[in-house]
Amino acid sequence: MPVSIMSRILITGANGWIGQALGSALAAQGDTVWGLTRRRGTVPEGVAEWLHAAPDFAGLAQSWPAEREFDVLLHLAARVHSQTRDEGDLDASYMATNATATLRLAELARERGVGRFVFLSSIKALGEKDSGHPWREDERARPEDAYGRSKRRAEEDLANLSGIETVVLRPPLVYGPGVKANFARLLGALQRGWPLPLGRVKAVRSLIYIDNLVDALCTCAKDARAAGRLFHVADADPLPVVDLLQRLGILLERPARLLPVPVGLLRAAGSLLGRGAEVARLTDTLRLDTGLVERTLGWRPPLSTDEGLARTVSWYRTTC
Repeated sequence: MPVSIMSRILITGANGWIGQALGSALAAQGDTVWGLTRRRGTVPEGVAEWLHAAPDFAGLAQSWPAEREFDVLLHLAARVHSQTRDEGDLDASYMATNATATLRLAELARERGVGRFVFLSSIKALGEKDSGHPWREDERARPEDAYGRSKRRAEEDLANLSGIETVVLRPPLVYGPGVKANFARLLGALQRGWPLPLGRVKAVRSLIYIDNLVDALCTCAKDARAAGRLFHVADADPLPVVDLLQRLGILLERPARLLPVPVGLLRAAGSLLGRGAEVARLTDTLRLDTGLVERTLGWRPPLSTDEGLARTVSWYRTTC
């Protein structure tokens, strides 16, 4: 079944790392792309800017021009970090932005005649580690933090929404040029030749290169067969953490110095230092089964993990 042509596209979070890459890709395909953002001058070239400064899309219905019509809304905007330490406050703030505001936006899109709503969720909506096999879409959800719980709630709300086509994508950790946070810190540690206490880690992790995720989002925006589906998307092959570090070290021309520290000791140290979640992401196995998206849409990641890592390291060496 061919990909349908949908040329009028709205992206929330168009000023973010993934949103900028997605907007540029869709504009390059000839689509008419608008970026809904709270800050002026932050969307990529080829994307028209729609400024709406109110948080969580409050008042968007009143500021939505009657003549502005879209075929697809790609919802990437989300709360990822929070400054509050109280768990109750964390859940409330994440739910307000990632769940309540998502449903508000989807209902408004339906009212304004948008045909399809594509939601970028996260594998954290299921949990933090797999159950001994690559996770399928129908696994029982056990999100472990406020972010994951809010993403799962949004998935459930969209599944119950009628009158508009919804598509949900769950990626694992995303990497590529411009990556920040933990992946960038790992690159920095390897570049500086710092010893890493990860030599005994047996964990295997699914990852996705940013261009592969953008390709999956574009496919789910335009392929009629994606309507009403939830997909796991990832690079073709999960990588052992040690293998990932060794590959990055080779690309950086800084062989990875991996110390054989027992994993139990690593986890204890992480818990003591308040870094337990970061340690878990390096020591727990999390693999995604992407068979459903391949069978349904024929989608496979266009770039291999080796290509993605090479492009990421090339960017890092020239800019960082």
